[in-house]
Amino acid sequence: MKIAIDAMGGDHAPEVNVRGAMLATKQWKDIEIILVGDSKQIDPLLDTTFPNITVNHTDEMISGDEEPVRAVRRKKNSSMVLAGKMVKDRSADAMISSGNTGALMATGLLVMGRIPGVERPALAPMLPTMDNVGLLALDLGANMDASAEHLVQYAIMGNIYRTKIHGMDSPRVGLLNVGTEKGKGSEITKEVYPLLEQLPINFIGNVEARDVLNRNCDVLVCDGFVGNILLKAMEGTASNVFSVLKVELTKNLLRKAAAAILKSSLSAFKKKMDYTTYGGAPLLGVNGVCIKSHGSSDANAVKNAIGQARNAIEKKLVDSIASEIRNEGNNR
Repeated sequence: MKIAIDAMGGDHAPEVNVRGAMLATKQWKDIEIILVGDSKQIDPLLDTTFPNITVNHTDEMISGDEEPVRAVRRKKNSSMVLAGKMVKDRSADAMISSGNTGALMATGLLVMGRIPGVERPALAPMLPTMDNVGLLALDLGANMDASAEHLVQYAIMGNIYRTKIHGMDSPRVGLLNVGTEKGKGSEITKEVYPLLEQLPINFIGNVEARDVLNRNCDVLVCDGFVGNILLKAMEGTASNVFSVLKVELTKNLLRKAAAAILKSSLSAFKKKMDYTTYGGAPLLGVNGVCIKSHGSSDANAVKNAIGQARNAIEKKLVDSIASEIRNEGNNR
């Protein structure tokens, strides 16, 4: 299987993308990596003893501050767009990028295209949970607005992802809301609730944000605006907790001694809250495997994203989503 990587995407590109590719091909012998980007920057970082890694040269790239749709349309030879084209024409089985999130969404829609029947693709990252299993949440930023029908499709796609990729027999699907009662929430959550009840999924009802870390569901459904706020709030909280602990535990010798005793426990907690464990977020609903890695990903996170893409290819994720969306449309 072949996986294209936008080598120029991300805060630490291309170094972490090259290192992540080498780590991945060392672990999985059945994959080939195509690094799409500036060979002048990539080649000095690439160990020639890795024959399963090749470079597709381009010196054009999309930066993080560019307007997404305009950038994708104007920069047709950018590393991100070329990676998307490779999936479109089947010269690659998947693409990964740590670059401009909006541009990747536009690449998914304008270059790769949607799965027939899918109205809007959804960004579906794994959120850390206290039991280390993780929770799949969608949409967390691909679309700021959503209709009830969009949320229905998010639930279907999330259910398939958990079933096919994570092997869950009957993942619990919850609707993010301000209360657990059926009649709570906005007009859209009230409208979609009965629609989710009718789906052939294990819908458990409304879920409050305060319970997310305890994994009271396996798939969390919401619109991109609310979901992105949840994601950023969790990231910010975790970051600030560790910052405060670092300051408080180094104020004097007694606290430093206590920190030394607690070091292993604190490291375990930090790892529990680390997004790099999961690699990246799949863009579900586009006609190909597309993984969005965090902009500040390190080499390990890139490697994990490659493993995530490999798993999705192997389990025929896109075909499964297409089949289920088609069946749902026929049943209405």
